[in-house]
Amino acid sequence: MRKWLPLTAVCLGTFMLLVDVTIVVVALPDMAASLHTSFADLQWVMDGYALALAALLLGVGALADRAGHRRVYVAGLGFFAAASLACGLATGPEALVTFRVVQGVGGAAMLATTTALIGRMYHGRDRGVAFGVWGAVSGAASAAGPVLGGLLTEHLDWRWIFFVNLPLSVLAIAMTLRCVPVLPGVRSRGVDLPGTAAFTVAAGSVTYALIKGSDNGWTSATTLGLFALAAVALLAFVAVERRREQPLLDLSLFRGGSFTGLMIVGVLLSVAAFSYLAYISLWLQSVKGMGPVAAGLSCVPMSAAAFVVASLSGRLLHGVAPRWTIGAGMLLIGAGALLQALLDADSDWTALVAGLAVTGVGVGLATPVLASSAMASVSPERAGMASGAVNTARQLGNALGIAVLGVVFHAGLAGALKNHAPAVADPSAAADALAGGQAAAVVAHAGPGGWALAQEAFATGLRHTFLVSGTLGILGGLVALLLVRRATPPAPPAPTPAARPADSEAPVPAA
Repeated sequence: MRKWLPLTAVCLGTFMLLVDVTIVVVALPDMAASLHTSFADLQWVMDGYALALAALLLGVGALADRAGHRRVYVAGLGFFAAASLACGLATGPEALVTFRVVQGVGGAAMLATTTALIGRMYHGRDRGVAFGVWGAVSGAASAAGPVLGGLLTEHLDWRWIFFVNLPLSVLAIAMTLRCVPVLPGVRSRGVDLPGTAAFTVAAGSVTYALIKGSDNGWTSATTLGLFALAAVALLAFVAVERRREQPLLDLSLFRGGSFTGLMIVGVLLSVAAFSYLAYISLWLQSVKGMGPVAAGLSCVPMSAAAFVVASLSGRLLHGVAPRWTIGAGMLLIGAGALLQALLDADSDWTALVAGLAVTGVGVGLATPVLASSAMASVSPERAGMASGAVNTARQLGNALGIAVLGVVFHAGLAGALKNHAPAVADPSAAADALAGGQAAAVVAHAGPGGWALAQEAFATGLRHTFLVSGTLGILGGLVALLLVRRATPPAPPAPTPAARPADSEAPVPAA
């Protein structure tokens, strides 16, 4: 079993960085009370991390290709651990959001190198098994985050959702240095700083505009200016990539329908499956009176189904065309969200169980196949870029999903509260308070019937959120069925003598 120790080291880091995407969701009410945060602050605690992951994955991947994947992976683990400590010690929302962004930088270094390490350490049947295990860990990690976050928040403190990363990071670093072989850089392409900067500005501007749109006004100069900045930055990114000899993302990859479809699915999967979990947590804790552990355990149907299905699908469905696996998975994710949209003001957590389980099955089917299908849809020398692009799409989808669904959720809350004037004099402010975990204050101000009002508002907001998520999940399934094909990638160009060792498929011994 010694040959699987390198895989264990890589999967430990993968699990940590993906768990941290969602581990904060059940701690949000405690964070709000401790740090006196607003709804926008809560969104940025989640989005700052996801945006850093999305913006830096491709750039850090290019750096790792030159500097060595193990070196960058270990550096990412150290960066991640230091930022986790700083997050746990943060005394205000600004500091917490800042260090979450820094934590995302370390996470990007880890995620950008994991598939490359596995691909170069394992070959033949072992490679298939290794990617199956990695896919199972990836598929279950995001769904397991709320469960682990609930246990740590209720029995220790919300700060321990960050402190727990310290011993795990030390273990992962030790295992990597001992078990993962030193692998030389594989490409000579440079780091595309202009492209990385343009992409970061585009993603950050549109996300900030969505999160602050309700506060600033959707037609305000600030909001429209941010959207315009995002559009200009995106055009600049395209212009830079088209002119670079060795681009961050080769735009010619999008000429293939399969690659384009997989990128769209990568974005929609995260939105439809995970971005609403924070709003479920707020509902269960603020309105239904559940503790963090109970709120986290309500997500077990999703995490358990995702892990089991992802573990089995690699062995049982390896011969099935990717479009069927991914398409069916996305349709199930959409159906799971729509099932959850059946809740009403009197519902409790049991109204979510069936939908979360169905969503988990979909996640387990679709997630492990995405990266491998992207790599198979392009020529071998572009496989790492394709894998990084899909991971970027998933993290960008999570960041944008939190922002977009936050708009939908807030609008649902405010719309429901408008029907109860004069008990609620300012529906928008009351919606901000509810979404910020301050249901008790809203109830006290509303007087008799306040709890019924809060339950109705939350149910309305969640229904709208689930309907949008379900629609996007089904759209993703249709895109996969229509565009994704079992690829026959073009033959790679003949390697130059200098490049031949890097492209070699000679086995690398797993120490």
